Amino acid sequence: MTTDLAETLPLAQRLALSYAPRSARAPALALLALDQRLAAVLRAGGQNGDGAQAIAQIKLAWWRERLREGPANWPEGEPLLALLRDFPGGTVPLADIVDGWEMLLTEDLDQTAIAEFASGRASGWQALGGDGAGRAARNWAMADLWLNLPEGEEATNVRATLDAEWNRVRLPRQARPLQVLHALAGRALRRDAGELLDGPGAMFTAMRVGIIGR
Repeated sequence: MTTDLAETLPLAQRLALSYAPRSARAPALALLALDQRLAAVLRAGGQNGDGAQAIAQIKLAWWRERLREGPANWPEGEPLLALLRDFPGGTVPLADIVDGWEMLLTEDLDQTAIAEFASGRASGWQALGGDGAGRAARNWAMADLWLNLPEGEEATNVRATLDAEWNRVRLPRQARPLQVLHALAGRALRRDAGELLDGPGAMFTAMRVGIIGR
């Protein structure tokens, strides 16, 4: 089950996850898989008009309600929910991730929407690893958004926020996948790369940070 969920992740996230200590692999995979599931909802909602956007909002609401109510009433047979059942500290804080992703359904991705998106998307890592992990996840979330936006005002707004808020971080080993993603995001920003893994240099960065943490 966890192998199947890992295979739904983008390559950079699968690579980062491979450096998680065994004790931290399940919660890290849960966060990354939830994030990817919500991203897929947004992609479908943004591509097919107003009707698809309404369906996306319904799906996001379903996830928000499940996370807030906790596992006791969850349906069986959903692999991601099964993995989330044992998330450290419970799933209520993870509902903020849904709120963050929902900001991308707004018409104007202004500075306020960008900030709420990044903070919401980072909330799971903050719940798992504290303020340092929250800051790192916020940076990574905005960098990932910037990499996936077409050139224009929205991308310019995201990049300006990133440049103003980027933080150097050193996280505990339990948050090593996030440390790897943060390092890859920083490298992509410095190089104006079009993706996190843009060649052998990015792979070397991931390996170095994954092994030694910096």
